Amino acid sequence: MTKTASLRPSAPAVADIMVSLGGLLRQWLPRQRWFAGKDRPVTDLALLSMTELFPGCLHLLVHAGHVPVPAPGGTTAPPAGDCYQLLLGVREHPSPRLGRSLIGRAEEGPLAGLTVYDALQDLRSAQMLLDRLRHPGTAGPLRFESCSSVPVPPGLTPRLMDAEQSNSSLVYGDAFVLKVFRRIQPGVNPDLEVPGALARQGCPRVPEPIAWFRTTSPWEATLGVLQPFLRDATDGWALALQALASGDDFTAEAHQLGRATAEVHLALASAFPCETLHENGLTAAGMTERLDAAAHSVPALRPFVPGLRTAFGALSTCDSGPPAQRIHGDLHLGQVLRAGREWFVIDFEGEPSRPLAERRSPHSPVRDIAGMLRSFDYAARQRRPWRPEWARRCREAFCAGYASAAGWDPRKKHGLLRAYETDRAVYEVLYEARHRPDWLPVPMAAIERLAVRGG
Repeated sequence: MTKTASLRPSAPAVADIMVSLGGLLRQWLPRQRWFAGKDRPVTDLALLSMTELFPGCLHLLVHAGHVPVPAPGGTTAPPAGDCYQLLLGVREHPSPRLGRSLIGRAEEGPLAGLTVYDALQDLRSAQMLLDRLRHPGTAGPLRFESCSSVPVPPGLTPRLMDAEQSNSSLVYGDAFVLKVFRRIQPGVNPDLEVPGALARQGCPRVPEPIAWFRTTSPWEATLGVLQPFLRDATDGWALALQALASGDDFTAEAHQLGRATAEVHLALASAFPCETLHENGLTAAGMTERLDAAAHSVPALRPFVPGLRTAFGALSTCDSGPPAQRIHGDLHLGQVLRAGREWFVIDFEGEPSRPLAERRSPHSPVRDIAGMLRSFDYAARQRRPWRPEWARRCREAFCAGYASAAGWDPRKKHGLLRAYETDRAVYEVLYEARHRPDWLPVPMAAIERLAVRGG
């Protein structure tokens, strides 16, 4: 039998743990889907917190520093970096079952001679993590809490979801899903805060939190959330691609999705105080700043900058539109699920690259609408030949469905919609250039359209 290492290191050993892990993590971290700094070399790794969650499993918060990035105007931005949550298993002897979870063998420091691996991919570790959530309590700075109204039975078999995402998700017995946040920022994560508030509103479109865990050191932060798993559900992206592949119409589904989105927005407006001010000028300035930064990083964007600025300039002069409120923040077809005839909205974390305070701030609901409209375009471009009429019909149907529940029609806010869709496309260009260069032509096609006044 493969044995796990019993770890109760002394204080000096805790301080030296990065001597064992530093070299291994420098190689392993940049290969992970959820690591945000793939385009920037890691300059240093610093241990912020370490807890032995159970024998053979270490919970770490690690800060990864990056080389400063040249900023527009020839200046240099301050050193960048992010905090990551890691659950590392440690064994005395390697096991063939570790497979792709293997990180490597520590050669020096307090873990010298031990094998290190990603514990979330280990059956035993995943089961013990759920047990922690089933029995609220503490482990060092970690706090495990739950909603007592929904019991979680023991013995649920875990599996790690393979879907491409910026976090790690474990499904337990096809009954619950645990999202473990990888990139950690101080404060309450919206993916705990928002579904909890919507559950109290009685909104049926969002699965409620069942249990969660957080840390108090080096600051308060949400680490993971357990929710019901919709076992018979299919995400909107997969459904859209199925419709495209079979030549089926998707407008009825898009209309229902628009209505569901409006219902979630209405519930959010009730759950969180709305902003009565309409800061279109300030919003336009922020969009322009993001455009300039993206054009500095992606040369292909530069020829279109003058035309794109007209979209943001028009935002300052168009009507105020709906009041700012809490929104989803990163809405697209991959963030919605269809079970039976109903749509559900998930993943309220927002864009992980944005500061947490910004993701928790009120924004125009048009931002969410623009994100979904861009997602229909993304889906339509997955097949050859491209079917722009399919995307156009879905966009129209989504907006019509939204208007039927919200009481206002996004299509009548053309200036607002163009500005937010442009801002979203600029974000997509920067994301694809960094993470999926082969996909860059998809948002660039939208950039070409949106750079034309009225596009």
